[in-house]
Amino acid sequence: MNRNARRAQAGPRVAWLRGCLPALLALLACVSAVSAFPGGAVAQEAAAAPAATAPAYDPGTGDAWLDRQLADVNRYAERYPDAFIDELVRYGGARRGYVQALMQEHGWAAGDIWFACFWGQAIGASCREPVQARTRLPGEGWRAVVESLAVAPENLHWRAVRHALVASYDHWDRPVRLDALLQRQLGDRARRDAAARAPD
Repeated sequence: MNRNARRAQAGPRVAWLRGCLPALLALLACVSAVSAFPGGAVAQEAAAAPAATAPAYDPGTGDAWLDRQLADVNRYAERYPDAFIDELVRYGGARRGYVQALMQEHGWAAGDIWFACFWGQAIGASCREPVQARTRLPGEGWRAVVESLAVAPENLHWRAVRHALVASYDHWDRPVRLDALLQRQLGDRARRDAAARAPD
């Protein structure tokens, strides 16, 4: 194909590009004007910034180890909601529908549901009593909530809840780092498993 034939064939494309050129230049001018405008830069920065993070979860039990583990329960339940609910039904005395309603309809954190159910067990009540108390004191941490209940909190209650949380981690086969007190009371996983298998 000679040069004249190629020019003739390319002619319509070149004409089309020449027709689009003014529109493309106008578009580029608009884009540069918007980015030069201070408000445009702010909008771009806002779009690039990550979404605002939710406030850190703080159950407020007054026990640093327990607070840290309850935050981890939230992460576990987010990933394994069925296993979390099964734990509360089997060992926490909760009804499945009640736990699901707290999580899905009322927006409760899994750590708070876990604590309410196992605190209820520790004082000989159901999940509902601590849940209702927490609802009456929405801005308070769990220490203030349990102090408002009819059964005054004692060291044995706190100990039972801490031990129950370790047991939940064992049921989930999830590693848990014990503090010095729990290490003395419960020992490592092999010792806990042996104690669980021992006859009463």
